[in-house]
Amino acid sequence: MKRLLTLAASALALSTPAMAQDVTITNARLVLGDGSAPIDNGTVVVQGGTVVYAGPASGAPAGGTAVDAKGAWVTPGLFATVTTLGLADVSAVGETNDITARGTPFSAALDASTAINPTSQHILVHRAAGITRAATTTMPAGSIFAGQGAIIDLDGDPRPVMQARAFQMINLGEGGADRAGGSRVAAHALLRAALREAQALVGKTGIPETTEIAKDDEVFLGRFDAEALVPVVTGRQKLYVAVDRMADIRAVLALKAEYPRLDLVLVGATEGWLVANEIAAAGVPVIANGLIDLPETFEQLGATQSNAGRLAKAGVKVAINAATLQDPRRLQQVAGNLVALTRMPGASGMDWGKAFAAISSVPAEISGMGGKAGVLKPGALGDVVLWTDDPLEVGSVPTRVFIGGVEQDLTNHQTRLRDRYIDLDESDRPKAYDW
Repeated sequence: MKRLLTLAASALALSTPAMAQDVTITNARLVLGDGSAPIDNGTVVVQGGTVVYAGPASGAPAGGTAVDAKGAWVTPGLFATVTTLGLADVSAVGETNDITARGTPFSAALDASTAINPTSQHILVHRAAGITRAATTTMPAGSIFAGQGAIIDLDGDPRPVMQARAFQMINLGEGGADRAGGSRVAAHALLRAALREAQALVGKTGIPETTEIAKDDEVFLGRFDAEALVPVVTGRQKLYVAVDRMADIRAVLALKAEYPRLDLVLVGATEGWLVANEIAAAGVPVIANGLIDLPETFEQLGATQSNAGRLAKAGVKVAINAATLQDPRRLQQVAGNLVALTRMPGASGMDWGKAFAAISSVPAEISGMGGKAGVLKPGALGDVVLWTDDPLEVGSVPTRVFIGGVEQDLTNHQTRLRDRYIDLDESDRPKAYDW
């Protein structure tokens, strides 16, 4: 009976979110995350899970648990996009991997939010790296459509999904061409046919909310997939398009002429710098590949480390693409390299504030969370990270992480392994170490 009560108490603890703390962090080298320069002797005040003040110490209200940063860097939490966080426990073990859906009859209707595992070690590891929110999605398998991505938090809450079906993800590059029948021509024909089928479900006066509308000529998509694209053609759901080649980028921008309500976001855009002015004129944001200068494919022949910097200089809203890093914990490293590029003759990078914003406030804005995540300002979520050093320098790591005003446990499988073996005497090593 006692054991049953203990198990019940443990289950209750896991299902009950931690209460937000009122905390005032002082004596900080404070980064607001909005692209501005750091503030010396800054203060950030979080109450009820929300930032109520962030700025010079002189204007800060009193209250809450006092935390002396002792001059340490204090920033908003990082926002990682595009990721697969929460969709796999062990990537090589198919039973734990929900990143791709091979063999399914569905495509656009796939909903990543239904499979997010808040206790995944990948989430715990990246939380310890200062990532507090993320856009996560499945990846294309049997179609150009990957499905609908979600916005999640990394606080370990049993309900990590902040917004389900936040965006639709498709591939119109080499990968999309292969999945559509071996040609970009086929990929674009498939996309237009799918959008037309979705458009057929939209009445002339708007989206049907309660009335079923018959869809004729069901050629490429089943009703379920076509319905999933209705928010895309009506502009209620963002369309993330993975594309790298200059010609492919232009083809995607041309979609706006046919479907002016599309809310497009370019993902990757390795050759985006070649058409930066066109992207800026279209008002389309870019989640750019970070620092690729050696092309891995033919669609990346124009790769340059200056891509993100040149896009930003042209007026494009630019975030760093976590998907190409394989490990989103490298976001800070890429942002730091963008700062270093400003000191290289002929190269284009970003100043420190804009580089940090490319991994915090800008991806949050692109994801529809502008002013709520990736920034420290009144009304924003209380996501605060304290660092050992400049967060864009290699080797700097978080010492404390708050998500929504709740301080997080930074231990995970990797830290436990580190602590287990860091002081291990060689004589205590398992015999497997003896060759």
